[in-house]
Amino acid sequence: MELRPELCEPEVPAERLAALRAALERIEEQYWSGAATDEAIAALNADTGSNLELYDILSYHSSISVEDFARSLAWPAWPKVPDVTRAELIEIVRRALAAGDDNGYYHFLLDVNVAHPAPAVVVYRDGASPAEIVDEILSYRPIAL
Repeated sequence: MELRPELCEPEVPAERLAALRAALERIEEQYWSGAATDEAIAALNADTGSNLELYDILSYHSSISVEDFARSLAWPAWPKVPDVTRAELIEIVRRALAAGDDNGYYHFLLDVNVAHPAPAVVVYRDGASPAEIVDEILSYRPIAL
């Protein structure tokens, strides 16, 4: 199934990716050399619409590469699509499963577009089809307090 453009991972130009990667590496170098990082982090946040703190920049290495972290900063800050359909969600889950841990965009898209607090946990439940996964995610109802 083809997804609408607003549901597809955006293409990130190589120049943009290189600039974001360089900004991240510069902040790390500043930190390790004892220089102040506040202005560089504020500039990166302003450029990307992020709300990163120094800890975020120093700790991503444990889970993803600098390339993937830079790519995630280039994604839309909040890709909410109010009229996303069940069929589209099934395709998003299918793409998330196909990409595995290599691509977090479709996980991110699920997080933003469903009420379930942890859709990635449901996505990787063994043996379920994409349709069954989406049905479980969509069946979640928050508890009214």
